[in-house]
Amino acid sequence: MPFHQHTLSIIIGGHTGIGRAVAEALGQRPGRVITASRRSGLDITNIASIEALLAPLGRVDNLVITAGSQAPGGDLLGLDLAAAKAAFDTKFWGTLAVIRCAASHMAPGGTITLTSGFLARKTVPGTLVKTTMNAALEAAAKILARELAPIRVNVVSPGLTDTEAYGAMSGEAKEAMLSRAAATLPVGRHGRADDLAAGYLLAIDNPFMSGAIIDIDGGALIN
Repeated sequence: MPFHQHTLSIIIGGHTGIGRAVAEALGQRPGRVITASRRSGLDITNIASIEALLAPLGRVDNLVITAGSQAPGGDLLGLDLAAAKAAFDTKFWGTLAVIRCAASHMAPGGTITLTSGFLARKTVPGTLVKTTMNAALEAAAKILARELAPIRVNVVSPGLTDTEAYGAMSGEAKEAMLSRAAATLPVGRHGRADDLAAGYLLAIDNPFMSGAIIDIDGGALIN
């Protein structure tokens, strides 16, 4: 769908990290870009909050959801189930709630692009919640690509990316972690937000793409 002065793109989770990079990239094109996140008062676990965002906007051409959640680590026997359910409520059910509310606003041939993560298809002990949550999103996207057609639904699956998600770490600790990870990857470096933004633009721009999972992980899945 060509961009023009009336094109409206909404980025949920667009104030930081990958979402901000997507918003900045789309901001170079004609049309309007609206960003929303917890920072702007949006709660994607609350239908009223989502509807308050969408109600005044009219037709939406592109919806990008990068909002995530803090998923607890650890194996099942030691897992904090309440924290695990809260993570699912935000990233999985929150994403579906946004799509359900937005569906009636979407332009025919519009795009919805979700965010999973390489752990959806990488077997790493201790990542049960992240793995199942992201795998569930990828499975849901394929169903939604059929149910919502001609709206196109795709998923970008990031690998380790340098964003504010690691803001709680000291600068030195973060750099060490990123360097260790980069050394294990075929591409020899960690991801940057701009690397990932290119994948969302691909999903938006390619009219022959729906139900796809776009892996941008530095080769993590082939390691």
